[in-house]
Amino acid sequence: MNLISQVLQEKRECSTCALIPFITAGYPNIDTTIEVLYTLDRQGADIIELGIPYSDALADGPLIQEASKVALQQGIYIDDVLSILDQVQSQLRVPIIIFSYYNPILARGIEKFLQEFSACGVKGLVIPDLPIEETDYLITLCAIYHIELILFISPTSPKDRILNILSKAPGCVYLVSSTGLTGVRNTISNNINNLSKFIKSSTDKLIMLGFGISSSAQVSKVSSWDIDAVVIGSAFIKILSNHCNGKYDKVNKSTLIDVGSFCSKIKSSIRIN
Repeated sequence: MNLISQVLQEKRECSTCALIPFITAGYPNIDTTIEVLYTLDRQGADIIELGIPYSDALADGPLIQEASKVALQQGIYIDDVLSILDQVQSQLRVPIIIFSYYNPILARGIEKFLQEFSACGVKGLVIPDLPIEETDYLITLCAIYHIELILFISPTSPKDRILNILSKAPGCVYLVSSTGLTGVRNTISNNINNLSKFIKSSTDKLIMLGFGISSSAQVSKVSSWDIDAVVIGSAFIKILSNHCNGKYDKVNKSTLIDVGSFCSKIKSSIRIN
């Protein structure tokens, strides 16, 4: 079993679910990214998802799009993300998932991309715009470099497509909690609970739930469902943006305090069923 699925399985055996914060690499700057990774690791994250900045982030809402824009304006790209990971990998307790759109991977060269990130300790990969037709090749290559490719399932996907995705997924899937883009939302539809039940009745694959989850109340609600991890991104990016005030050149200690406090609060709201 891959390490990402192993973490989720261990949580499942303890009748709870994992917390997976998401941040954009290089936002608001590289030093802050490094310190935020350490902070999340200390304050209860079970896995951390690190996004590669991208100019055409079609699945992301305005907060994450702006974070990518700021990072790209500072020249942050794949080499810088690798440098960040190289600095932190020996000191992090939790595994890292990389979130990247497909074009940067293709431009880098698929095998080179996987080899480089594997060497920096990455254990999971999420590609929101990966065509289902190309998953078999990616899964084969990822297995060589001990990286788990995590496939998306949308709430609008027909059941035959969901079953096809489940048949290909190496260990866990990313269930999108709402249609549209990532971002802070006030409600999470109960229909997602029904979809997670369908997935669990059809397979033993583990479920990460993300897109739009942003509060303790929402986490308390969805962690009572049959899922294995909760992903929260825009809410963490919002905390970072609240402290920037257009200044991106240094680490703000109050930012780290707020990020850590929010992470701890979210962690404590996860139910044990």
